[in-house]
Formats: sequence, C-alpha cells, structure tokens
Amino acid sequence: MTSDPPESARVPPPNAPAVLVVDDEPSNLASLEKVLERESLRVHLADSARSALELLRRHRVEVVLTDLMMPGTTGLELLRAVKELAPETEVVLMTAYATVETAVAAMRDGAYDFVEKPLRRAQIVKTIHKAIERHALLRENRDLRAELRRVDRHHIVGQSPALRRVLDTATQAAPSSATVLLLGESGTGKELLARTIHERSTRGYKPFVAVNCAALPEAILEAELFGHERGSFTGAVTRRDGRFAKAEGGTLFLDEIGELSPTIQVKLLRVLQEGEYEPVGGDTVRADVRIVAATNRDLPAEIERGRFREDLFYRLNVIAITAPPLRARREDLPLLIDHFLGVYCAKNGRPRLSMTPQAMSRLYDYPWPGNVRELENVVERAVVLCRGDAIGEELLPDAVVRASQPASESLSFSIGTPLEELELRMIRETLKHTRGDKSLAAQLLGISARTIYRKLGEQALDDDDRGR
Repeated sequence: MTSDPPESARVPPPNAPAVLVVDDEPSNLASLEKVLERESLRVHLADSARSALELLRRHRVEVVLTDLMMPGTTGLELLRAVKELAPETEVVLMTAYATVETAVAAMRDGAYDFVEKPLRRAQIVKTIHKAIERHALLRENRDLRAELRRVDRHHIVGQSPALRRVLDTATQAAPSSATVLLLGESGTGKELLARTIHERSTRGYKPFVAVNCAALPEAILEAELFGHERGSFTGAVTRRDGRFAKAEGGTLFLDEIGELSPTIQVKLLRVLQEGEYEPVGGDTVRADVRIVAATNRDLPAEIERGRFREDLFYRLNVIAITAPPLRARREDLPLLIDHFLGVYCAKNGRPRLSMTPQAMSRLYDYPWPGNVRELENVVERAVVLCRGDAIGEELLPDAVVRASQPASESLSFSIGTPLEELELRMIRETLKHTRGDKSLAAQLLGISARTIYRKLGEQALDDDDRGR
C-alpha cells in the first residue's frame, strides 16, 4: 500500500459509518485502520472470520472489507456468513491478481466490489465510500417500504359517498389543532380515522398513541394516562411516563371515552382547558398533545343520566365526525372483501382466493351489526376454511346465510323467452338488488361491468329505434 504524509487521524463522530476490516496480517490491519480513520469512519479490526462475525453481532457495520485468502475460513465463506447475519451490510474483497476470477464470482454471491493488491489508498477510499452510499440507499429503501406497508395497513378502503364525506371532513380538520370527537358504532373504523387525521396533520411525524379507556380499571388508567412517580403507590418501584408523555408533540387517541370515570374526566378536562396535567405523585407537567377521542355511546344521553360531564363533552366536541355503519356504505363491500381476501390469503400463505357470486350475494344481504370488523372476521374465517380456489356460501357463518333474502335471488320466465331478453332481465333485477351498483352486479353475475354497460346501451338504442 502506498504511504501518505503523516497526518493526525480525526476522531470520527459516534454516528459515523463503520467499516469492519478483516485480515490475518497485522500490518495490513494497522495500515487500513489509519487510512479509514482519516476519512472520519469508525473502524473495527478482526484477524479472522470468527472474530469478525462476533464483532458484526455486537456492532452496526455498513461495510466489511475482508481479505479473500485467509487461513481457516476464507473471505468467500465470510461473505456468505455476513449476508446471512446482516444482509444489508456491503462486503468488499481484497484479492491478489491470481484470484480476481474468484472475486468476480464472489460478486454473484452478494459482494459489492473487490480491490486488487497491492492496495492503493485512493482506490480503497473510493470503493468504501461508494459501498457506504449503497448501504444507505438500501436502508432508505427498506425504511420506505416499511412505511408504505404501515400506511397501507392503516388506510381506509372504500369509495362510497358516505365514506367520502367523512374523509373530506377528516382531511379538512387534520391540519388544525382542534380536538376531534369520532362517533359511530363499534367496528366502523374510528381508530383508522384517527390515524388518518394524525398522518395528515402537522404532527404526522410525531407519535400516534392509542388508549382503550374501557380496557383498564380506573386506578390503572390514571397512571397509564398521566404516568407516576416512584413510590406514589404500592408497586410503583420506578418512575414511569404515561401515554400523554409518550405522545408528546403527536396525537393521543382516546378510544371508548364514554367509559371514563368521573375522576379521570376531571383530569382530562384540565388537560383540554389548561394544557397541563399531574402525574400520580408528581408535579404539574405541560402537555403538547392533540386529542382525538372516540365513542360508540350517545354522550348527550350519558350527560342526562349524570354519567358524563357536559363541560368535557363540549371541550371534546369541537369537530364531530360520525363514521358510517357498513350497511350505509354497501357500495364498498366488493372493495373491502377484495382487500381482506388479499390480506388474509397472504397472511396464511394461500394463493389469492375469490368469492362465488352466491357468497357475494349473501354478504351483500347481511346487515353487518359488527360493521367492518365483523366483515373482516368473516373473510378471515372463510380463507382459513376454504379448500378450493373460491369461497362459497357454505363457508360463511350461519347468521350471514340466514339473513339473505331468497325472494331477491329468484327469477321466473316462460319457456321460449329469447336469450337476449333473459340477459337483460337478469341484469336489471340484479341492479335492483345492488341498488344500481354496476360493479357489484357484474361480480354477482360473473361478467364485466363493461358488459352491463354494453347490454344496457344496446337496449336503449333498440328502444330509440322503436320510438321512431
């Protein structure tokens, strides 16, 4: 390796990229350490593959720079082990001219690049920096994919007018700092709405913390929300932050807020009025949190019964949004069913399944008292029990099958009725059944929506001709 003029090595910052150098020659390790530290990189040294893997398990490493030919475990074997242990870590091989072909072959096993001996400082530095850039890019892509999966998992499925109106209100309210009260039956997706409001707000990059107020007794809920100091009650052996502290700068979602006890209601009212709270056994703390609350209860009725504070209700009810029940957005059934089929087929390692027209008809007739959550459970159950490539009505729960409307499934006709007339009657009756939803009608009939438009269009032209 060529030498450089004496230069004091800079101490790399703690978050600097790390390079693990592996070589059985101590002189090579010392030289490479100096070169890389002058580039403000953190450097780990190992004289064998075994010690290299031990270091890799303990430290975050962006690049492994290893000799190809070493006694015992070779650089090629180390490459495979690194890719198994830390797939995103880049590996650069150092090789003599005689083993260049081997190094090129190693790149097919995942090596980023190789450098030939005798080593040149400029070449080493350039290759290592390019490998670090590639590592950063792969990591960024991984984080982006994870974020997209997270957003996709929480996105709201549907295009019905009822849902669009709710989403429009939520989107308009999101950038503000106003408290939002989400109303609606259980299973209508109130938490998804809360996440949508958070993600579209200026607080979207901060935490979203959810609490189910009905799931915890009063004594535990108070400490869970506001935190507690050490020794503030029996069992409080350490200090603990509450959900308000964990949601600092972000959004706190209080689900089932109608279940709060009077004591907790008073404490929450203080947060909304004064922007502060007191941990159990602690001093006053400022709260920088946006509150989104949800309930399936009739809060005005609860106020009349003396179970909910009227002043707290008005503090919460700045912007009220009611999530529509599934029976009010039946147009979204095909989209929701398709979404859940994709989720649970993937989760259970199944090829993509479909619903038979009969099963779709049963699902459409059911009133869905449990709303989207109930639909999700029905689809998951059907995916797990299905043995073929299509889900029939026999795989649906009895309650769903019993709720169907047999009269809407029958169509009588006289012998000799032209086939074209039968097709039109079937299309029209099915459209009545789906309340004009052509996409759902097409699914029930096993044809494309384009076919329905074409058949109805041809009939309209025939009627015009007869009118002339």
